[in-house]
Amino acid sequence: MKGLPQPRGYPWGFFGHLPRWAGAPLALLEEGARLGEVFTLGLGRWAVVGYSPAWNRLVLSDLETFCSTGSLATLTPYLRGGVITTEAPEHKPHRQALDPLFHRRALVGWQARLQETLEALRPPETFEAGAWASQVVQASLNLLYFEGRFPPALLARFLAPLQQPFPAPLLPRPLGFARVRHEVRRLQRLGVGLAARLPLEEVLIGLAAGYDTTAHTLAWALWHAACYPQWHHPQRNSLLIQETLRLYPPGFIGSRRAARRVEWAGVVIPKGAWVLYSPYLTHRHPDLWSQPLVFDPSRFEGRLPAWGYLPFGGGERTCLGMHLARLVLETALSLFSQLEPLKGDPTPRPGLTLAPQGPLWLRGR
Repeated sequence: MKGLPQPRGYPWGFFGHLPRWAGAPLALLEEGARLGEVFTLGLGRWAVVGYSPAWNRLVLSDLETFCSTGSLATLTPYLRGGVITTEAPEHKPHRQALDPLFHRRALVGWQARLQETLEALRPPETFEAGAWASQVVQASLNLLYFEGRFPPALLARFLAPLQQPFPAPLLPRPLGFARVRHEVRRLQRLGVGLAARLPLEEVLIGLAAGYDTTAHTLAWALWHAACYPQWHHPQRNSLLIQETLRLYPPGFIGSRRAARRVEWAGVVIPKGAWVLYSPYLTHRHPDLWSQPLVFDPSRFEGRLPAWGYLPFGGGERTCLGMHLARLVLETALSLFSQLEPLKGDPTPRPGLTLAPQGPLWLRGR
């Protein structure tokens, strides 16, 4: 694309950055960010990337111009449907029908059962945070959607590709999806859990969207609770979680597709281009965050920069499961009075979402 800076790539036109994107997308994004607040990538089609608050507001507020259908996220069958790909103007009433089921008030009745469920999963004194976090989130989703009655092994097989390297999350799995749909329908007919109040596709989307994102955040939150014990306290865990999400937003890149040609601040976005925003870059922007690479939950005791903190996206498409994720994270952290880091590598490893390189070995009491 003319007029916009590009990081180093191969001379392959709009395929020029695919090798680097597949191998080291964070380094590619960071190099692009050093060139300016808007840059372009060749990822099989042209993508325009921005990370300023003004860019985030533009992309996340105008649903008619910046569509979800045909974006990067919908390359995976796990996120291709339901409210995620419902476009304006149908999206707003669709979302309004779902919101009450996932509101903080609606989840209050689940807190005691969630606490009981996670107590039963309490790990041994020495444990690996990533593996335990995956167990916790699978059990939590099973409880909320199916009252714990979905076969755990089937649920684990369905969700496993989301944590595997590319291309695993992108591959069609018709037989696996068919088995899961069959079991969901059976439990829906029995009136079980939240699933009985949702369309089938919203159940599958909710399971997929809520799994690896929450599991990876919990692994990092446990690690940081161990490394910064002064922040691991019932009254401070929410701040610890917010700072974990700032440094390591699971959705490190968000995407839309331009439904029409757009000109913004001198930048021309052609129709059909991918339009990307990056919480990872925004959350590390030195103009928005003092000492952005330092883990400091106290920053959340003050005012947050508008459109500068997007761990759950923003605007009308803010993550539907945001309150559920926070409930699971806080409940899991509350199980431990003390955590000690043993050995581990918390370096971010990008895949479909951002995960710690791991393993993260802890001692908990």
